[in-house]
Amino acid sequence: MAKQRRTKPTSSSSKKRAHAAPVSKGRARPRRAAPAPPPPLPSPHLEAIAVYEQGVRALQAREYGPAAEILQSVIDRYPDEKELHERARLYLNVIRRQTIPLDSTPKSREERVYAVTLAINRGAYDEALAALGVLQAEIPDDDRVQYMLAVAHAQRGELSEAISCLERAVELNAENRGFASQDADLEPLRRDPLFRAVLERAPSARDRRAPSRRGSPR
Repeated sequence: MAKQRRTKPTSSSSKKRAHAAPVSKGRARPRRAAPAPPPPLPSPHLEAIAVYEQGVRALQAREYGPAAEILQSVIDRYPDEKELHERARLYLNVIRRQTIPLDSTPKSREERVYAVTLAINRGAYDEALAALGVLQAEIPDDDRVQYMLAVAHAQRGELSEAISCLERAVELNAENRGFASQDADLEPLRRDPLFRAVLERAPSARDRRAPSRRGSPR
């Protein structure tokens, strides 16, 4: 009689392991990168100076219409820039004088200051220095006169005289420090350590007071 083959019983636990579905591990969600910080907003003061300089360049190129529009925008768009307003109005008056011819002989002190500004803009530094010498004798504490003396001397290569006048202009009106730092007409002074000393000097108690009068034209 043939022997019956016995089959090995399968445990219930092994059956469960055989038929159990593999456990899938979920994928980790990628972390979102932190948003980049927004770029810093431009300084309104520097922006106003840039617009003002653009208007001055247009005036120097005798583009009176665009120059007037740009300079007027300095007054309209930047209400806190009182010093720039004074300078812009000065040039707007110059434009009016150019577009509406008047008596060519300057009479009042303000008209003489305008005439010096025009002389500097067209490169007539000898003429400007002669007129500024008279104005300096009349109004020695006018920072506009001192600033324009610095520009005229710098353009003539008279650097020590330019530094001295610029230092006086900054003493009279601390706002001139900011204008001098960006004024292309003072480029001959950039490498002079005394020029940097004038710009980097800590403001005095007098400098920290708000100027009570207009600044000098560029």
